Amino acid sequence: MGGGGFVILVWLLLLNAAFLLPALALPGDNPWFSLEALVIWAVVCGLRVPEQRYRVAQVLAVLYGLLVLLVLADALVRESFGRGLNLYLELGLLDAAWNLLDTNLGGVLALLVLLALAAVVAGTGWVFQHGLQRLAHHSPARLGKPLWLISGLFLAGAVTPWIGSPALAFVANQASLITHTHQTTRSFAKELSARPGRENKPTPLPGLARTDVILGFIESYGVSTVTDERYRSIVSPGLEAMGRSIEAAGLTVATGRLQSPIQGGQSWLGHLSILSGQWIHNQLAYETLLSSGYATLIDDFRSTGHKTVAVMPAITQAWPEGRLFRYDQIYDHDDLEYQGPPFNWVTMPDQYTWHRFQAIREAHQGPLFAELALISSHAPWVPILPVLDDWQSIGNGEVFRHWEGAGEAPVSLWREPDRVRQHYGQAIAYALEVAGGFADHYLRQDALMIILGDHQPAPLITGEDASRDVIVHVISADPSLVAPFLSGELPGFRPGIRPDLETAGASMARFRPFLHRHFGEF
Repeated sequence: MGGGGFVILVWLLLLNAAFLLPALALPGDNPWFSLEALVIWAVVCGLRVPEQRYRVAQVLAVLYGLLVLLVLADALVRESFGRGLNLYLELGLLDAAWNLLDTNLGGVLALLVLLALAAVVAGTGWVFQHGLQRLAHHSPARLGKPLWLISGLFLAGAVTPWIGSPALAFVANQASLITHTHQTTRSFAKELSARPGRENKPTPLPGLARTDVILGFIESYGVSTVTDERYRSIVSPGLEAMGRSIEAAGLTVATGRLQSPIQGGQSWLGHLSILSGQWIHNQLAYETLLSSGYATLIDDFRSTGHKTVAVMPAITQAWPEGRLFRYDQIYDHDDLEYQGPPFNWVTMPDQYTWHRFQAIREAHQGPLFAELALISSHAPWVPILPVLDDWQSIGNGEVFRHWEGAGEAPVSLWREPDRVRQHYGQAIAYALEVAGGFADHYLRQDALMIILGDHQPAPLITGEDASRDVIVHVISADPSLVAPFLSGELPGFRPGIRPDLETAGASMARFRPFLHRHFGEF
C-alpha cells in the first residue's frame, strides 16, 4: 500500500471511529465497523466537481456536529436522570437546566460552559469536514473495489454484530421515542378523562378531619442513603438524631419505602405522583394531568375541611402552573420573608423553612394540609450548615449570615466525585436532623407528619442500576394515625426510623389510594 493508500486507511479508521460514537448511547453490543463511514466516503469521492464535494462535506459536518451534541446530551441525561435522551421530553427542560447552571455557577461561568460546549461541537464538525476533504482527494480505487466492499459489508451486517449503522440507529431510536412518547401521552389523557371512581374527584378523608397533615419532601433522600456503605456512616448520625428527637417528644414513627418515577431531578414528578395517585414519569404526563383537572390530595383535603398550602422556597420566579394545583395558598421564596443569604442553589436552609412553616401553622385556625419542598439537600451540596439548637433564634433568617460565603465553590468541589458524594451524605444528614428537630419542638396532638424523598440522587451518587426507592417516615403523637402504615398493605414499612432493606417499595402512585382506604369514607 502506497502513501496515498495509507492516508486513506488512517482517515477511514478515524471516520469509522467517529460514527461508532453514537453506539455508546444505544443498548446492546457495540459494532466495530460503521457502514455510514464507508457510504459517506464513497458519496464524497463520487462527486467530481470540487465545489460540490466542499458543499456536501460542509452539510455532513454540520449534521455530524449535531449528532455529537445529541450523544453528549444523552450522556448528561443518563448521569443526571438515570435514563437515555428523549428529545420529546428534554426540549421542555432547557429552562430548568439553564437555571441550575446559572444558580450554581453564576451567569458568566454558565455562559462560558455553554460556549465551551459549542466550541467542542464546532471543532468536531471542523475535523470531520477536514477528514472528508482529505479522503475526497484520493480515489476509492486505491483500495480496490470499494463498492463491492461496501455491498459485502451491508450483507455481513445482517448476520454479524461487528458491523452496524450506529448513527442511523441512534436517529431511528429518537424518532421511535418521539412517536411512542406522543402516543403514550395521548393515551394517558384519554385514560384520565374516562376514569370513573372516587380517585377522579375530590374524596374527603374523615379519618384525618381534625388533623394537620404535613407532607415534607426531602430533596434526593433515596434509599441508597441506608443501603450504600458509602453513605450509611455519614447519614446515620442525622437519622439517629431524628430518632432521638422523635423519642424525646413521645412520638410514634414508622418507616418504609416508595418507588419514585424519576431519579436525579424533576422532583415535581415525584410530588405529583404522590398527590394524584397516578404514575407521573415524565414532563408530558405532568402537564397532561395538571391541565385535565384531575383531583389530587389537595382537593381531597380541601373537601375534608383543611386549608391547603404549599411551601416552596425554591420558587423564585413566576410559577403559572402552580394555580393548577388548586392550593388555597402558595408560599414561594418571597412569601417566606427570608432575610438571610442564599447558599448557591439553596435559597434558604431547611431549618428556616420549617421555622417559617410553624409560624404559618400558628396563624391559621383549623386543620391544615401542607406540602413542603425542602431543598438543603439539593445539589451542589455545599456548604453544609450546622443545626441551630435554639429555634427561637432563627427569626427572619438573619442569623444564617454567619455562614455567608462559607464552604468552597461548587465548581471546585465537583472536580472530585468522592468529595461530592461525601457532601451529599452530609446534606441528607442535616435535612433529617432538622426535620426531627421540628417534630420534637412542634409536632403535638392532631398532627400527622410524613417525611419522604422525592427521588434518588443522580447515578453519579448511587451508581448505575440502583433502586429508585425513596425513604418515607410517618410520625405522629397519635399511634392510631401511624398504625395503618404497618398493616402490610404498603410493603417495606416497619416501626422505627429505618425501612425494611429487603423489601422493595410500592409505587408512589399507590399512596393516595392507600389514604383513601384507611382514612376515607367508610
